[in-house]
Amino acid sequence: MHIVHVFIHVKPEFLQAFVDATLANARNTLQEPGVARFDFVQQTDAPNHFVLVEVYRSPDDQLRHRETAHYQTWRDAVAEMMAEPRTAYRYTNLFPAEEGWG
Repeated sequence: MHIVHVFIHVKPEFLQAFVDATLANARNTLQEPGVARFDFVQQTDAPNHFVLVEVYRSPDDQLRHRETAHYQTWRDAVAEMMAEPRTAYRYTNLFPAEEGWG
């Protein structure tokens, strides 16, 4: 599995618009065959901080995700909503074994 955590800090005035755009992207992303999981989480004590937890079956599946219309629509829609550039970290799962996913 190819796992990506994307950390996002949103300007307060765009909070609801960001949530709406990201929910639409998440729902569509889950329909992609190479996506095992896609979580959209909000920080409890700082509600304009979010993390996307993206689990792909391979790094190529993440590349294919970036080519989708729904991702590109999301990327363009939320660009000006960011309080700072988003950051992403990539991981490989050690446990559970891949057959336990998706």
